[in-house]
Parts: sequence; C-alpha cells; structure tokens
Amino acid sequence: MIWLTWRQFRGSAAMMAAVLMVLVVVLALTGPELASDYAAGIAGCTPSDTCLDFFDRFFDDHDIIFLALTVVVLIVPALAGLFWGAPLITREMESGTHLLVWNQSITRGRWLVVKLGLIGLAAMLAAAVCSLAVTWWSEPLDRSAVPEMAQMAPVVFGARGIAPMGYAAFAFVLGVTVGMLMRRTLPAMVLTLVVFAAIQVAVPLLVRPHLMPPVTGTFELGRENVDGLGGPQGGPMHIYLRTSAVPGHPGAWVLSSELIDPSGRTISSGDGGSGPSSTIATAVPISTTSGPCSPQQLPAGGCTAEFNRLGYRQLATYHPLDRFWPFQWIETGLYALLTLVLIWSSFWWLRRRLS
Repeated sequence: MIWLTWRQFRGSAAMMAAVLMVLVVVLALTGPELASDYAAGIAGCTPSDTCLDFFDRFFDDHDIIFLALTVVVLIVPALAGLFWGAPLITREMESGTHLLVWNQSITRGRWLVVKLGLIGLAAMLAAAVCSLAVTWWSEPLDRSAVPEMAQMAPVVFGARGIAPMGYAAFAFVLGVTVGMLMRRTLPAMVLTLVVFAAIQVAVPLLVRPHLMPPVTGTFELGRENVDGLGGPQGGPMHIYLRTSAVPGHPGAWVLSSELIDPSGRTISSGDGGSGPSSTIATAVPISTTSGPCSPQQLPAGGCTAEFNRLGYRQLATYHPLDRFWPFQWIETGLYALLTLVLIWSSFWWLRRRLS
C-alpha cells in the first residue's frame, strides 16, 4: 500500500522538492550577504538616531523580495490542501479504483492511514522547509521591518516559525475531508480553498489576539509613535499617531492605539481628519501661532516635547515581540487539534458512509 501511494504521489513530490531545493539554494547564497549588510549598518548607527534611519533604508531596499517570500510561505499550505488533499480521495472515487483496493486484503482504515500519513507528512515537511528557510533568511529584515511588517504582524506571523506546518497539516486533511463529502475533485478543490482562506483570515482577527492577555500601557510621544505634526496656523494641532508602534517595544503587535489627554480621557481621532497610512490624525487644542508648536519651531521637534510636558500620552494595547514563539506553539497546537478532529471525521465517514 505504501508503494502504491508513493507511485501515485511521486510526481507531485518530485516537483515540490525541486521547487524547494531552488528556493533553499537561493536563500542560502544570498542570506549571508544580507546579514553582513545588516551588521555593517548597525555598526554605523549613532546613539542619536537609534538606527531608525538605517532600518527604514535597509527595509525599503528589500521590501519587495521580503513580501514575495512571505507570500510564498503563506500559499504552500493552501497548495497542499488544494492539489494534494482535495483530489486524494475524489480521484480514486471518480475512477473507481478505491473499490479495487477495498476488495483486496487492504482495509479501508489502513488505506486511509497510509495516504494521510505519507502525503500529510510530506505536506508538513514542505511547509517546514519553506518556512524555516525564509525565517532564517529574513531575520535581518524582521529586525528592521516597519511595524506593519514585523514578526508579530498578522500576515508575517503566519509565514514564520513552525505555524506553517500546522497550517499545511490542517489544509491537507481539510481537503481530504471535503473530497470525501463532495466526491468530485473540482468542487472539492474550490470549497477547500474557500474554507481554508476564511479560517486563515478569521484566526488572526478573532482568535490570535486572545491567545494570551494583551498588555496595556501609556507612552510618551516621540519619533517611534508619531508620524508627524501639522494643522492650520491658529487652529488646533494635528498629531499623526502611529497605530502600529509603541516606544520601547519594537516589533510589538499593537491591537489599539489612541491619544489621551492629561486627565486620561481619549481624544477623538475624528477631529483631525485622515493622516498618512497606518496613522490616525488627532486634533489637540494647543497654540500654533507661538511657542514650541509655531511654524518657526516645528522643525526643531520642540512641539512633541511640549505635548509630553502637558501630559498628552499614547494609550496602547499590544502583544510584545517576546510572545512570538509562545503564540507560534499555541496556534500550531490549535491547528493540530483541528486536524485531529478532521482525521477522526474522515475515518468515521469512510466506514459509515462511503461504499
């Protein structure tokens, strides 16, 4: 049975292995140079700029390949479910070869165990190789990425560490289960993709933020959490507060960010209009005709210090970067549990419903 399954699967396995080998070789050749450039840039930082300028330049120089590799890791589990899982049973049912196997000495349970075990492990291995290679290569970029693309950010988190292994196992078994229910390859592939994509969107939005209690804190305004200042002369000052960064916690996943006044009340962001990407513009009643926030003083940065002196702060709820690996293990465990439920459902359906 193992030999038969391997014969049916070896073409797809060889193609995936070839693609992964090319990816790993390219990353292995370019990774050391990337790490060297990062180390040289860090060595050239001065205490006054805390490397923020270097981080911006370094990430901007590699952002396209960074995003491309992230997408590659994200689609590998989906491909496993789409092209390995969904057709696995439906292809046999459409051709009738499953009946031939079942009439031999092979039981239904053993037939399914071999298929799930052999191909499922291959799917997990492919996701692991791809994810760990990209995680290793992207380490310098993860350290310098803008907050929206940091390791804890929802999109990037799913393309790092061990989580893609859990995604691949779940997607593959989901495809097998959907194929058993529908008994048609093309509809099973479409439904597998839709369900898996929906779950991949729902988990970061609804589940992952609650895997551990988030941290809430207040922070002074500065370069890390303020994108800019502006406003009409004589009118209220607009603070463009970053919604994805908190000072002193680089790489944190910010769930909420708002500006509070000296009494601790939230200042409505609707008063300031819209600001740059990933910011909220908040209007603050402070003089823009004289003092630190006048047009003559703004380039010196005294306006931000004036806001801090008056007691304005950022109130943020976030998950710090040091929770990356705990989140990875917890989420992978949740997907493993879902995978086991689907495996049980597949065996039950095979024995009770399929003939």
